[in-house]
Parts: sequence; C-alpha cells; structure tokens
Amino acid sequence: MGRIVYVHGQFVPEEEARIGLFDRGFLFGDAIYEVTAVIDGRMIDNDLHLARLERSVGELAIPLPLPLEEIAAVQAELMARNGLRDGTIYLHVSRGEADRDFLYSDALAPRLVGFTQAKVLTGTKGQREGISIDLAEDPRWRRRDIKTAMLLGQVMAKQAARARGFDDVWLVEGGLVTEGASATAHVITADGRILTRAASQATLPGCTQRALARLCAAEGLTIEERAFSPEEAQGAAEAFQTSASSLVMPVVRIGERTVGDGRPGPMTRKLQALYLEAAGVPV
Repeated sequence: MGRIVYVHGQFVPEEEARIGLFDRGFLFGDAIYEVTAVIDGRMIDNDLHLARLERSVGELAIPLPLPLEEIAAVQAELMARNGLRDGTIYLHVSRGEADRDFLYSDALAPRLVGFTQAKVLTGTKGQREGISIDLAEDPRWRRRDIKTAMLLGQVMAKQAARARGFDDVWLVEGGLVTEGASATAHVITADGRILTRAASQATLPGCTQRALARLCAAEGLTIEERAFSPEEAQGAAEAFQTSASSLVMPVVRIGERTVGDGRPGPMTRKLQALYLEAAGVPV
C-alpha cells in the first residue's frame, strides 16, 4: 500500500487525493503551512508548530479548519497509517475554493491537507560535518512572520545556491542577515554569546529556535537577539541554523569564508546534544 494522505476531512491513498482547480492556495498562494519533525515515532515541538499555525491563519483572517486538538489527532493518524518513525508531517491550510477573484468571501470554508515524508533527521552528514552557506539578497515580501505557502523566492535562492556549490543559503537585506531560506540563522561569538534576530515581520519565528532558546535559558547560555551582518557571521567563532527538518545544523562555511576552523565547534555540539536529549533521542 502507498502513502496515505489527509485531504479535506478524509484519509485517502495519495494517488486518489484531489485539490480543486479553484483552490485559492493553488491560484494565489493564499495558504499557510507547517512542518513538524518526527523522531523515533514522536512529534517534536508540535505544540509550538500548532501555535504558529494558529497565528499564521489568524494573520490572514483564515478560520482554523479544525480545533488544534483535532489537527493534532490528524497528525497522529497520519503517522499511524503510514508507520512513520522518522521524518516530517506537512500541514497545509488554504482559504478555500471559489471562482478566481482577488477579493474573497468571508464565507469560504478553509481546506486542510496533510501528508508524511519519511526521512532520516538525525546523524546526517551535515550534522556530523557541517554545511556550507551561500549569501543572497532577500527577495521576499514584507510579512515573513506568516508561514505562507508563497515560497518561490526561497526556491529560487536555494536553487541558485546549489548551482554555486553550496548546501544552503542565508538571505540578506539592508546589509544584515534576515534568516535562512528555510531555517533560522545563528552565530556564536568568541565569548560564547549566541546571536539570532529578534522576532519581527522580517523573519519567521522559528519553532526549533524557540525550543532551543528554552534549553539555553535552562543551561545559563546567553542568547542575544539582534541582527548581524554577513561579515560578522563569517568572522564568528561558530555558526549554525535551526529548523524542524534540520534540527541544529552546524555551518562551517559562509560564502567564501571558513567559519572557525572549518569544523562544527564545541558550543554547536553542546546545543545539538541538548536538543536531542530534550527530544528523547540517545546522543
């Protein structure tokens, strides 16, 4: 049996799943999404992801398609039906279906879609050895704090970075790093401070970032929320990025500059271990 997906209230084989031609997510990108990591059969930081989903639809005046506890039940059922042990659960909420018009009716019924993707999230080559990061001007709209399905800017930036031989890309605006194309950017100073941007409309509030911040607070580690330049990042002692699918990912090269000694540093290793321990994963 193939993968089972959730579409508009039904669990169906993926080859039978259908989304309407006039779905506003398809026609306008009028939709939001969330991705939750699953490690050893457990959803990681899912309370944060569901809270962000609720905030995102609220910012776009899209009603929740289901109460959050029922959405969590859909996620659990997707895991069970697909036997998912390690990977991700994707959720997508569109405003609904109507004949194409920029203006929309408040009476539209939102549509919820969900599916799983099996993949290895821990012990990857990138987490062991670190990754290289390209730098690119940020091409996106101004409301990056809403996790919308409008990802063409990120797609183009990632594709260009891959063509240039990099693993991923950080975006830059006004001479300052905003965030990664699908991750939150962090650097570590020589005196052990962890720098990352404060929450604003310029960046997406990262769930893995927030979970890690709680762990750092409990460990007495200093997080300084401020913007930093590409040059400051390149000259940092260490660098890393966080996301649901990459967890705590060391960065060992930014542009043409090696970060530190070109290997994941001791603070990054400590943060990786803290996060995995909190997730119940043997380190």
